[in-house]
Amino acid sequence: MAEREDDTRHPSGRQTVYGRRRGRKLRPGRAELLDRLLSRLAVPLPPAPTRLDWRALFPRPVTDLWLEVGFGAGEHVVWQAEHHPDIGFIGCEPFVNGVGSLLTEIDRGAIDNIRIHAEDARQVIDALPVASVGRCFVLFPDPWPKARHHRRRFVRPDNLDALARILKDGADLRLASDHAGLVDWMLYYTRRHGAFRWTARRAADWRGRPPDWPPTRYESKALHGPPVFLTFRRQPRR
Repeated sequence: MAEREDDTRHPSGRQTVYGRRRGRKLRPGRAELLDRLLSRLAVPLPPAPTRLDWRALFPRPVTDLWLEVGFGAGEHVVWQAEHHPDIGFIGCEPFVNGVGSLLTEIDRGAIDNIRIHAEDARQVIDALPVASVGRCFVLFPDPWPKARHHRRRFVRPDNLDALARILKDGADLRLASDHAGLVDWMLYYTRRHGAFRWTARRAADWRGRPPDWPPTRYESKALHGPPVFLTFRRQPRR
């Protein structure tokens, strides 16, 4: 039987997350991790209008906060956390199987600088203080290729407004996709947003993956075409 398409609703009532929440049945070990570890690593969202004290999420002091929206199986956020132990990470992913994969890696590597929100990323974004995030990743999101589904794409004006609020001046917003239509869409909306500047100066800047941008299993499949890597920079506030 095909999985039902679920949605998560933002506290305002609008629908913000679409797609499956579960895939194949979790192996017993991963199911046990969900029960044992997820509650300890979950981000406790404060009631509005209180902002999240993100520094208190981590067991030791961190110098910055980086956010990944839709971490998939978690390979990218794990690599970043292991290579930047002084930075705290929040990874958002509603797909339970992906959360199970990330918890496996966190448990195996005893990684202590990742926290997880297994729901709609916008809930975390809305809770974070102004200019609190040093880098944000939106890597290979669902392209929603049908025109009637384009409103489901994460990179859109209202979410760019929300990211502009939480990103520090000079912070990077990294986007990636292997779907040409979504790449055009992300470029169109992000380039015309006044808070962001595209950093590319030549084709190699978006055709090649930067050295601190590790590959993932999804990227290696190149389901729709060659991957494109976009880096935008948060412009200084006036």
